[in-house]
Amino acid sequence: MTDTIEDWRPFLVRWSQEWADAQHPDAPADERYGPDEEPLRTRWLGFPPASEERIRALEERLGHRLPPSYRSFLTVSDGWRHAGGFVWLLAGTDQVRWHEDAAGLAEFFPGELDDDPTPEEELLAGMWERALQLDVESDMVYVLLDPGDVDDAGEWAVYCYASWRASPPERYASFHAFMEAMYREFHSLQVSRSERAGAVFVNATTRALDASVDAARLDALGGRYEQASAALAEAISYGRPRATGLRDQIRRLLGETYMVYFHGLTADPLYAPEVLPVLAAEHVRHHRDRTSLAHHLGGASDEVRETADEVLRQVTEGAFRYTAEGDFGRAVEEAREQARWGDTDAAWHTLRAALPEWRPVGPDHLAPFGLCGDPLLGPLITPERGRELLATPRAGQRGDAPAPAADPDPPGLAWLAEGDPGNFLVSYRFLLVESVEPAELPGRIGADDTAVLNEPMTLWDSRTRFRSNRNVSTWEDEALTAVGRAGPGWSFAFEPRPGGSFDEQRFVSPGIAASRGTRAVTVWSEPFEGHRFGVFHLSVTENGEERYAFTVRGTEVSRRGPVPAALDPDRLFPQDEPQGERLGERRALDALAAEFGIRLPRFALQHGRLHTFRTRSWSRPPGPGEAYVTLRFERHRP
Repeated sequence: MTDTIEDWRPFLVRWSQEWADAQHPDAPADERYGPDEEPLRTRWLGFPPASEERIRALEERLGHRLPPSYRSFLTVSDGWRHAGGFVWLLAGTDQVRWHEDAAGLAEFFPGELDDDPTPEEELLAGMWERALQLDVESDMVYVLLDPGDVDDAGEWAVYCYASWRASPPERYASFHAFMEAMYREFHSLQVSRSERAGAVFVNATTRALDASVDAARLDALGGRYEQASAALAEAISYGRPRATGLRDQIRRLLGETYMVYFHGLTADPLYAPEVLPVLAAEHVRHHRDRTSLAHHLGGASDEVRETADEVLRQVTEGAFRYTAEGDFGRAVEEAREQARWGDTDAAWHTLRAALPEWRPVGPDHLAPFGLCGDPLLGPLITPERGRELLATPRAGQRGDAPAPAADPDPPGLAWLAEGDPGNFLVSYRFLLVESVEPAELPGRIGADDTAVLNEPMTLWDSRTRFRSNRNVSTWEDEALTAVGRAGPGWSFAFEPRPGGSFDEQRFVSPGIAASRGTRAVTVWSEPFEGHRFGVFHLSVTENGEERYAFTVRGTEVSRRGPVPAALDPDRLFPQDEPQGERLGERRALDALAAEFGIRLPRFALQHGRLHTFRTRSWSRPPGPGEAYVTLRFERHRP
């Protein structure tokens, strides 16, 4: 909207007529705008226009020429009633006055400026004393027109502040931007007011907005999610009922979780199975209690509430499984099988290929965002992949497929040496076994004959539970390893941050037992820290016998057997290199990956969930004449 009489008048007339049509005489007193007989009778929220003489007199009194949009507004209406829901009267020419920090808020917003304040902070700091006050009657809301915050068109910014909002003043670029926002606020509030009065708020504006929501849904299904999101955001600002639930689906797939509640869908039995797991996963992640999920179930039936309880239980226990119909549902099952063994890139490729076959469960369903609540598949939906999903035409819509998002898993093993000291994987040990499925590893190196795979969990959870539940001899060095596939024909068992340190004299390679009828590779790495030398151990076993091994500790190298030239530690770990940079370790891991064609899945280990099991000890018991002492320190509070 430009700032002329011809532009202001139709906008203000439409606003006034929609306001008058929305008033319900049978509504409770607190749901009505008050005794506004004149605007109801005349269907006009404004006043007679101000003459040029009155406007000039105001400008002379103020010592300023008014900004264009407020000046042109006054030529249509000399003041305004019901600007939004909380400003009941805006000033005309007789009521405009300097604010002069009458509210005493200058010391609070923006508060004390530091030595390098932002331009926005500097403007706000002086606004309270120099601004014009436009609010005359309001619900403790200040509307201030700032002559010190002026754009290239001569427009003054408007600042709107209400203490009960518990937020800094909201800035609008001009008076007409403020009025458009108040018109949207009127619409947004009127939706619920009309519902409480037993009516429906409908007019040409709401019908046009609802049509835009329908069009946005088709845009979203066709992969034009940015266009859809913008249209839905506009509809949300007017309070259109379906828009928030639709846009939240887009936001969640883009990795946004703040204030994403799928408004209107949570309590609907049709959509609840898709929505509830996503909300439950957030509640579990943030350790919230059960009542916080119930907060979003207003109006839900007992059946939906029972479903919510069961979903929350499953998500808490890591047992929830996302399902879908048809070809996409079958792809979900295939992807889950790939993800639980660490092949998350392949799992995403499986889902991506089937996305065009996905079908919504109802007209307010844009995408399979319920995947985000699945403990195995949810971590796959990174913001980059969420964008790819949203940009893929679905549900029978046609369009070009987007360029694939980059796979987050690097090839090989060298990434293990790239972590800084705060990295969870800064130290590690792992076993690689050829021609053996991951599910067979407990039978080869399990702590006892009853060792089985646990349900998939994060490495952090597995480590925490294992350490807190251990009841073994003090010399034992069992590991709770995560298992999965390590490339074509190989499986892995991996433990981050082993509890004990590598001791070459007491080390018992799990590769001996694991390599029956095949080959196995064992690696143990401890980085250089402080005064402690770094350690890197590699051993290769075949059919229960060690073929070769080497251990590098600082600048010392020990070896056994004929180490292949590609893995020669003298070449990989030159003595003149700095210890802390892990360059030799990186070269050794690169060479190992090339020698055997193996890899480890970084994404699954750092962000996903994998099966785990308890291994035999990686250290032998004390021998004759050897002693083993464990010191335990406990802190007692007085």
